[in-house]
Amino acid sequence: MKITLNKKDLQQIEQRGSNVEEVIERFSYYTSGFDFMNIVKPATLQNGIHRFSEEEVLNITLNYQHLLKERKIVKFVPASGAASRMFKELFEIMDNNDDQKGADFISKLQKFAFYEDLQKTMLQNGYHLEEESKKLNYKLIIDFILNEKGLNYKNLPKALIQFHRYDDHNRLALEEHLVEAAMYGNNGDGICRLHFTLSPAHVNLFKNTLNQLIPIHEKRFNVSFDISTSIQSQATDTLAATLRNEPFRDENALLLFRQGGHGALIKNLQNIDADIVFIKNIDNVSSEQQFCRTLNYKKLLAVILISLKEKIDYYLTHIEQGEGASLQAEIIQFLNTTFCQEVAVKVSIDLLFNLLNRPLRVCGMVKNEGEPGGGPFIVKNANNDYSLQIVESAQIDLKNPEKRAIVDLSTHFNPVDLVCYVKDFKGKHFDLEQFIDPYTGFISEKSYQGRQLKAMELPGLWNGSMAFWNTFFIEVPLETFNPVKTIFDLLKHN
Repeated sequence: MKITLNKKDLQQIEQRGSNVEEVIERFSYYTSGFDFMNIVKPATLQNGIHRFSEEEVLNITLNYQHLLKERKIVKFVPASGAASRMFKELFEIMDNNDDQKGADFISKLQKFAFYEDLQKTMLQNGYHLEEESKKLNYKLIIDFILNEKGLNYKNLPKALIQFHRYDDHNRLALEEHLVEAAMYGNNGDGICRLHFTLSPAHVNLFKNTLNQLIPIHEKRFNVSFDISTSIQSQATDTLAATLRNEPFRDENALLLFRQGGHGALIKNLQNIDADIVFIKNIDNVSSEQQFCRTLNYKKLLAVILISLKEKIDYYLTHIEQGEGASLQAEIIQFLNTTFCQEVAVKVSIDLLFNLLNRPLRVCGMVKNEGEPGGGPFIVKNANNDYSLQIVESAQIDLKNPEKRAIVDLSTHFNPVDLVCYVKDFKGKHFDLEQFIDPYTGFISEKSYQGRQLKAMELPGLWNGSMAFWNTFFIEVPLETFNPVKTIFDLLKHN
């Protein structure tokens, strides 16, 4: 269905910085839907995922600092989402007047890193947390956790929530990312570079908090932090649809746009001046006491990335110099064994050049313990090309018995633990938007002021937005994966 837009609509789209043709083209997917990914095999330890022993990890990472010396590295942390979904259980306790769950929550209260902050804010309002806990006044306590008169957690980003408890202090998720970066995030120049994507509503509070934390950890680790931020451009927002696949309009008859999901952050990633980019979600961070293995495997991902990059650059340089024919068989074997591409024996040198000359990522994968979300698969695309991909369950036709069987054989889960090389063999930044699969995305049902609507997300940052990157999977220990999706996940490490 092709939508009809009036003059006011066109003006609204242009004022947002969006491209009218792109908005119309994307909108058509509400009617046609997105094709399911053609998964052909799960990536496993036998085929597509590589495992290293602890001894190998230590030996491989000995040269970490030397290998990074001439390369600029940045830690990229998507941190723009509000934490409201994290407190779903607390909202349900309040809405359902659930005395049993309320009492259970109060019994665990002192284990949370935000306990002392909650004490202070309640005392400032004339309440003693200990007394209210004894009275099982869970509604009052939860109110002070979630709302503006208290900690206001329902309106804060996860970055600014107290995640971990220590003997003499507690730490925000943001602070743990600073500590983590200080341990592996500089190339020998003493500068730790981080980039956070933020919501416009949180920029000032985020930067004020940073200004308080930076001096503490610069002194402790003898480093300097170079921190940049960006917001998700509204030009990447997608037009919402009614359930009848017509443009959704708000109470003022204006088109309703919604954020296009984390896939839109490929534009933010494009603007980062770096050779190597570590990518990790804001809520996936361990406490410092448990960080040793995480640190080792972070280094492993980076060293393997550099090793692969050096080999790719060697091949590309020889091809450009007209010496590719003698390496053709070796290159084909490299592509097939390293990236599971199944390149045919008789292909052109130009094709091999194009297959090599792409952004590169090394991704950590953990054993699947029942976590929802994406996983590693070998995928065949419309051109009959094979590649390693991170595929979300929503992208798979689970009603198809063949695809369901492939999913059932999968062994690993995507924790979003990536290290990426974003420059080509001549040191020039890739145009990352050229490596997106625009025919991928997600459609879900949401609501606006009580009205149901359809919302569309752009190809995910580590899914469709990196569909045509070269990908290498490494198994990492489950303990390096510490997501906080609900408030009770905070108790796992406190």
